[in-house]
Amino acid sequence: MSLRRILTLTLDSWWRFLADDGWAFASYVAMSALISLFPFLIFITALAGFFGSKELADEVATLLLQAWPKQAAAPIASEIHSVLTGNRRDLLTFGVVLSIWFSSNGIEAMRVAMNRAYDVKEMRPWWLLRLESIAFVLIGAMALLALAFLVVLGPLIWRVLLHFFPTLSIYWHLFTLLRFAVTGVVTVVALAVSHMWLPAGRRTFAQIWPGITVTLTGMLICAVGFGNYLARFSRNYVTTYAGLASVMIAIGFLYLIAAIFIYGGELNAVIMRASDDRRQGSAHKKIGA
Repeated sequence: MSLRRILTLTLDSWWRFLADDGWAFASYVAMSALISLFPFLIFITALAGFFGSKELADEVATLLLQAWPKQAAAPIASEIHSVLTGNRRDLLTFGVVLSIWFSSNGIEAMRVAMNRAYDVKEMRPWWLLRLESIAFVLIGAMALLALAFLVVLGPLIWRVLLHFFPTLSIYWHLFTLLRFAVTGVVTVVALAVSHMWLPAGRRTFAQIWPGITVTLTGMLICAVGFGNYLARFSRNYVTTYAGLASVMIAIGFLYLIAAIFIYGGELNAVIMRASDDRRQGSAHKKIGA
């Protein structure tokens, strides 16, 4: 693909992002994600307690926040810790049902944004969509707990290996890389699911990988850039928002991430339409010949 074509597709997707009210939908997704985070963690904590280990829930929170800039994660880390260390006995009560329901609101917000980005109309009944979102919440919770179990179990296995092979101690830093690798895998899988199955219709991975690549790159740049900005100008938030500064920092970061996520969908849609136009043009030429 030529540089000129890449630039054309990039600009076309940007103008479509603006035309589809991308910034407004990014705000909607960011707020829904923040509101859904705590019910999701409450459910994770209850589920982990049901299996007899609250450490797993704490590890899940660490995995979820590991890709965030320190300044953006810190404001809500203490509140998350309060949620995770609370005595959650509501797994079999109506409370956990509400937690799952509110957690699924974040999935629904992403679905609406993706439908707009891919320019598709949702024809499925609302109750089926809600059940699908709840299923994603349950599957995501179980998958994160399984990954957290592997991360928690890792140091124990490592100590056993060191007992028999002491020379392996120089490779301890690989566990730090493993944690980031786990976070990366979770992010890629979540993005793939969001693009392939959340919006109406179905798309192949070959059709969505450009948007996923752009989203991952944009998230990394955003995390580094936003972190550096806060390191220098975090007092501005305190001066402007006073006691709400911590909340505004978290919302601001999620807002940028949501905008990048939606732009990835717009980029995929533009590329898919351009590919369809080329195929139709080739078909017309063959017919005319």
